[in-house]
Amino acid sequence: MSEKVRVLFLCTQNSARSQMAEAFLRQVGGDRFEVHSAGLEPALIHPYTYQVMAEVGIDLMAQGHRSKSLIEEYLDKQVHLGYLITVCGNAEAKCPIYPWGGVREYWGFADPADFEGTPAVRLAKFREVRDLIAERVKVFVAQEGVEA
Repeated sequence: MSEKVRVLFLCTQNSARSQMAEAFLRQVGGDRFEVHSAGLEPALIHPYTYQVMAEVGIDLMAQGHRSKSLIEEYLDKQVHLGYLITVCGNAEAKCPIYPWGGVREYWGFADPADFEGTPAVRLAKFREVRDLIAERVKVFVAQEGVEA
């Protein structure tokens, strides 16, 4: 088997979108990918992120997900990447040039944590973003020639 493609999903806080993308690529991509996520300004994973991922059978806690720093865990350690995928406009605009990166892509998704309203309305936004990310990951895997 050929070497795994290392993919890093980057967001501002690594609290929602990048965590979702990491989990979905692990689920859909199988052994073809080594998947990571990080943030420019890491914060705790949002409680709704855990909840909406559990709704689709992905337990982020059991999988050991945690918020990580791009600089401390990847840039400072000179981690080589096949793909650096930013999932928010802020990370895309502020991400430094990543000298050990391969292909850089931007997948823009709204930040569900920024959405205001009742808990039910906010959860609906998290579900909407989750589902958009899941579909985009499936397209990515198909483009890489891996059965989804």
